[in-house]
Amino acid sequence: MASRRTTTIAGSLVTASFSAVMIFSSTAGADDQQPGSSKGGKAVDEAPAGVELTTLLPAKISVDNRTEKTSITATVKNDGTRESGPVKLWVVGFEGLTVKKAEGCSRIARNNLPEGSNSGFTCPVGNLAAGATKSYAVDAVFDLDKTGKICLPVQSGDGKKTFWQQGPVPFGTTNPSPDAPATPLLLGTDNRPAEPGGAELPKTGVGRDVLPLGAAGVSLIAAGAAGIRWSRRRPGRQQA
Repeated sequence: MASRRTTTIAGSLVTASFSAVMIFSSTAGADDQQPGSSKGGKAVDEAPAGVELTTLLPAKISVDNRTEKTSITATVKNDGTRESGPVKLWVVGFEGLTVKKAEGCSRIARNNLPEGSNSGFTCPVGNLAAGATKSYAVDAVFDLDKTGKICLPVQSGDGKKTFWQQGPVPFGTTNPSPDAPATPLLLGTDNRPAEPGGAELPKTGVGRDVLPLGAAGVSLIAAGAAGIRWSRRRPGRQQA
């Protein structure tokens, strides 16, 4: 993508004050409308008369706690009364959310990514008829120790205008479940990393975290030793 186009979308992304979320993916295809949310979206440049472009993201996604993999459906919709003309969709990841693949889309070179993003793909939507939608299956990974955000800008075919931008919007949870197979994340919610617990073993090694564990270990050893002495002396008492 030309540097002028990159500057246009990068500027829009930097000034946006929204956050983005992800959801489970389905096969990409024209006129494949999926339930979703336009939360965190707004119009940027004025679209042609009769054209109203928006995007939709799932309100909820699920992240595999072992692999950190998740799936999302990114949808473009024309709510207007006229066809859109050539447009394209960007799918961009931020912070803990990294976009690995978007079906039918091309990877954006790292030096062309918007400022602050870690990954992205550009999808050639083409001419979207009035009332039509087009969806893309997105594969991603989500680091549950961080806040993960996604952004969906819709641009003109030449990249000179951004008609709509959803995000960067966060996906997150306020009720982490580290011992479950997967963690559900909600769109528009900041992620709160899970506390160690359940079957999860405590971390060890040099550092301040070792001190309380060491003190607790001494207490447990002392308690164990006292228990042994008590068990050895107890038979003697019973025989007296």
